[in-house]
Amino acid sequence: MATLDEPFTLGDLTVPNRIVMAPMTRMQSAGGVPGPDVAEYYARRAAHQVGLIITEGTYINRAAAAAYDNVPRFYGEESLAGWAHVVRRVHQAGGRIIPQLWHTGAARFGTEPPAEGPSGLGLDGAPAGRAMTRRDIDETVAAFAEAAAAAERLGFDGVELHGAHGYLIDDFLWRGTNRRTDRYGGDPASRARFGAEIVQAIRAAVGPGFPVLFRLSQWKVDHYEARIAENPDELAQLLAPLTEAGVDAFHASTRRYWLPEFDGSPLNLAGWVRKLSGRSAVTVGSVGLDQQYGVGEFAQGFTEQAGLTGIEELVARLERDEFDLVAVGRTLLANPDWAAKALRGELAQTVPYDPAVLKTLV
Repeated sequence: MATLDEPFTLGDLTVPNRIVMAPMTRMQSAGGVPGPDVAEYYARRAAHQVGLIITEGTYINRAAAAAYDNVPRFYGEESLAGWAHVVRRVHQAGGRIIPQLWHTGAARFGTEPPAEGPSGLGLDGAPAGRAMTRRDIDETVAAFAEAAAAAERLGFDGVELHGAHGYLIDDFLWRGTNRRTDRYGGDPASRARFGAEIVQAIRAAVGPGFPVLFRLSQWKVDHYEARIAENPDELAQLLAPLTEAGVDAFHASTRRYWLPEFDGSPLNLAGWVRKLSGRSAVTVGSVGLDQQYGVGEFAQGFTEQAGLTGIEELVARLERDEFDLVAVGRTLLANPDWAAKALRGELAQTVPYDPAVLKTLV
């Protein structure tokens, strides 16, 4: 496991090993305020040698960003004070932590205020909410930048943008939800413009060494066959504006990290992103588990038990420089000490994932 234990640097951030805690929505922050239990939840993973923690998605300061109750906000005095405590506890435990900034986009239909997205369409292609105006876009870009500046001020070690799974930034990336005919729609580079403007605004709002990560995916919530890019050329066109805008690393979300992304190559999505963008890449997708996320219906992978598997192939791919960092999700919920055991070669002592852990912040 020596490769897993190597440090890695992004901008001014150096993490002690290659293990990342994946962002997982927990809905345990009453009124949008992360409490002491949230701080201890993250600090436990830091104390057990997770190299970098990416928090659950946190709402930017825009009404239409919030689709679910008890998800933490990243604005307002009380919520930011809660996050300041989270940062202190994680740093005290020896960890590094970045918040994931989130606008749920098309996922918010059926609630008030209505969803907003590039074309007023849900993930199924049916009308849902409203199409964003240029003013809406500008205000949303500014809200992301304000949140990133707050993260740096609070002492976080970087930020991640949620540009995956059918949420707002991904709604612009995917032709299934982006039917715009202005500068934000059309070819892959134009569909990436909204995300690139957010990255540019963040880069202007934070220090030059403050890392900006960007999470992307092909699949969407309940739409697992969706693809933002059908081939490497389309993916390269999507990545170029984001890379030029200042993304330091891409977090490529897949349901099974070991599957090739395109025909003719064994590279997974993270591998292709790294190759095409020249930026660092984080892989994720059923690491250490024998059941992929989202089988049949949304979150079934979270609500069913999953057994353990080895990580020999994962480490081999890391050694081949297919990707740089490895994000671990469900198994870290069941095993706060998973990282420490993985680094010691003691994964046989871990326990399978049980959805009962979702009811508490273990």
